[in-house]
Amino acid sequence: MTLTRDIPLVPEDSALLFIDVQNFSAHRDGAEFSDLLPAKFEEKYGWYFDQLETRIISNMQRLQAFSRKAGVEVMYTTIESLTLDGRDRSLDYKITGFNVPKGSWDGKVIDQIAPEGDEMVFPKSSSSVFVSTHIDYVLRNLGVKQLVLSGLLTDQCVESAIRDACDLGYLVTQVTDACLTYTQARHDNSVSTIKGYCRQVTTDELISELQA
Repeated sequence: MTLTRDIPLVPEDSALLFIDVQNFSAHRDGAEFSDLLPAKFEEKYGWYFDQLETRIISNMQRLQAFSRKAGVEVMYTTIESLTLDGRDRSLDYKITGFNVPKGSWDGKVIDQIAPEGDEMVFPKSSSSVFVSTHIDYVLRNLGVKQLVLSGLLTDQCVESAIRDACDLGYLVTQVTDACLTYTQARHDNSVSTIKGYCRQVTTDELISELQA
């Protein structure tokens, strides 16, 4: 028997995880951008938000809708401390200098792909959701073997989750046009670099698979 990552999703064995698609980093009023004047904001993040608002979020919405319809578990992780002052954050997050306080607006999934019903949200205080949450335990309880990843930023928290999920024994699918980082070059480099760890598909390809 040949081992391969190129296995179509089995919905009852699968979960879709949205990474850090939250007000903090995916809304123009998010705290990540609060200190920037309009001109500087546009210079630094104009392309990013143009891509989010015209292409990426709509792909995420389609993934979410078809996954729900197919019976795929839909989950979310967001950057959010367990405390108000962020004293529980990783050293890396402390050095980076941002804190998303427990219960804050910044820690919520954006309205466009808001969780429904009892869909699970995992607040994390490190780059990888597998380091600072119990998501591995929950996925195993659910019987999940195949993990689909979409989110922000491609070359940071998404890439960290792919590597850890792969090492923990999950078959990982990255939806390349439902992930984004701050430049096209960074996104393309990450997608190329992480290719050896996961199956990579487009939104249309995954939806076609779910409909088959």
